[in-house]
Amino acid sequence: MTKQDLERIENYEFATSRLAEVRDIFIFQCYTGLDYIDAFNLKKSDIKKGYDEELWIMTARQKTDSETNVPLLPKALEIMHRYSTHPICIERGSVLPVKSNQKMNAYLKEIADLTGVECELNTHKARRTFASTVTLANNVPIHVVKEMLGHHSVQQTEEYAITEQQSVGREMKQLQERLSEKKSQEDNESVISKMQQEINELKALLTSNQKASLN
Repeated sequence: MTKQDLERIENYEFATSRLAEVRDIFIFQCYTGLDYIDAFNLKKSDIKKGYDEELWIMTARQKTDSETNVPLLPKALEIMHRYSTHPICIERGSVLPVKSNQKMNAYLKEIADLTGVECELNTHKARRTFASTVTLANNVPIHVVKEMLGHHSVQQTEEYAITEQQSVGREMKQLQERLSEKKSQEDNESVISKMQQEINELKALLTSNQKASLN
């Protein structure tokens, strides 16, 4: 999912709390990389302070039993606090009021229709969005993303990598910036060189005039 799609879903005002809740859970997944079952099982006790005194998700993935340590980004923290007093969260001791996977995917399809997002939305799309759009596209090293996703190998994480179009676009934008900086530097050097030439010509003229006056 692109950055534009993510922002469109984040900022959409839903008329029903049902869709707003599903959207928030989906966005939370986009900013944490949790798959459906780990988001469903996420308990308040899994939120702990890391070495940096900030809040992290510290748990093990149910699917692979691999350790997952993910710092909570501001958007994820905002959503977590929004549902801290939700009846379902209080009853289950969970972070989010996650519904069944079947309902989540059905409501996400409805969300895609309302927001105009053309790609298929499902709970797994959020995990891929975290890997590609949120982290790798913002220059987070792939080995760091691997650890946050709880993957056993970088090759596994590469399957979640940003698309070729995104990669090419980002590299060309960086090239454009470098070329622009180079042109600006060359323009400055050209101006300085021209000024220096004019100064030298002026000095030569003054020297010539001085010699003429002495004669």
